[in-house]
Amino acid sequence: MRTIAAILAAHVRRAETERSRAKPPNSLQAYDYCLQAVEAMASLRSPDILEARRLLQQSLGIDPNYARSHAALARIYVAVWRNPVDRDFLNSAVLERAHDFARKAVQLDRNLPQAHAALGDVLNCNLQHDASIAAFEKAVSLNPNYVAWAFGWALICAGHSKRAIEVVHAYMRLDPFYIPFAAWVLGYAHFMLRQYSQALPPIRECVAQAPNWYVGHTTLAPILARMGHFDEAQAEAAEVQRVAPGFTISGFVRPLVPLKYPRDQKHFFEALSIAGLPE
Repeated sequence: MRTIAAILAAHVRRAETERSRAKPPNSLQAYDYCLQAVEAMASLRSPDILEARRLLQQSLGIDPNYARSHAALARIYVAVWRNPVDRDFLNSAVLERAHDFARKAVQLDRNLPQAHAALGDVLNCNLQHDASIAAFEKAVSLNPNYVAWAFGWALICAGHSKRAIEVVHAYMRLDPFYIPFAAWVLGYAHFMLRQYSQALPPIRECVAQAPNWYVGHTTLAPILARMGHFDEAQAEAAEVQRVAPGFTISGFVRPLVPLKYPRDQKHFFEALSIAGLPE
């Protein structure tokens, strides 16, 4: 009971801090649609991602200047760009649209951490590593209780996996109900540091919570391969093909993993091939 009370208290403090800093919406209905969308996004399921996009479009239809909905919609467009949900997968125009929404969110409310975090995520996708980290750091400076799991991913891509682990641990302390993405980032950071035994548990956690998210299996397979568990690695490679038919390393992973340094690219992509995933 004490643990539950502590978790609830942490959530209340975080929510109050964010509410005090953010500009209020002009419509409670716009705010409600935004909340519903953010909740739907956490599931990682394709239908929920599309439903979240619809809700956010409704929110902005009511209040076109609601920065929080612009920031959330930027994240949605990054999500559909990253995941084979529909024809928006890896569509450069979709990523540019995400950038537009993130910039608009910052323009509308420069004190909204979510706006800067959304911008940081888009910039990371566009290989603008330093600008991405600066945007995430701005979000944290505005509210130390707001730490995005995507900040950890941006740090990994920029070659700062040790710091990424610190950021993700901070995120998990602030949100004990963290989404599977957080466990994935933590495991990936350990993988990039060649700490395979430490990478394995959080990636297994991610896969257990989101069994139909192909990225989890795509990360578990190379970890197992680097540990010499080749039969398990090949089984995970088969799971990738099950949840993402037509998967190839060049068609799915290379465009989506914006690693800054060639040594990091070699470490990861070689392990994918060793695990039996098709180039």
